[in-house]
Amino acid sequence: MSTTTLTKNESTRRFELTVDDKPAFIVYEPLGDSVLALTHTEVDPALEGKGVGSKLVEETLQYIDKQGMRVISTCPFVSAYIKRHPDWKRLLADDNAVA
Repeated sequence: MSTTTLTKNESTRRFELTVDDKPAFIVYEPLGDSVLALTHTEVDPALEGKGVGSKLVEETLQYIDKQGMRVISTCPFVSAYIKRHPDWKRLLADDNAVA
């Protein structure tokens, strides 16, 4: 699989990856200067089941961590990922921030 690096597209409010020329993205909503709400994850159907969604969430959380920001997840996929990888709970803006 050919994958681009994660891009934060501020005009569309999305974290984006392109894999084999197909899009994958997480929609975010800024909540002040230091918190992002992650609201929706979308992966091209041709990429489903190949770990692209998990890679997208992992790289997005790494970006948020490096920026010293916090996260609230209202996206079921992101929330499930954080539950499966509890070390990322440290980025949650509040203890109940995983929907």
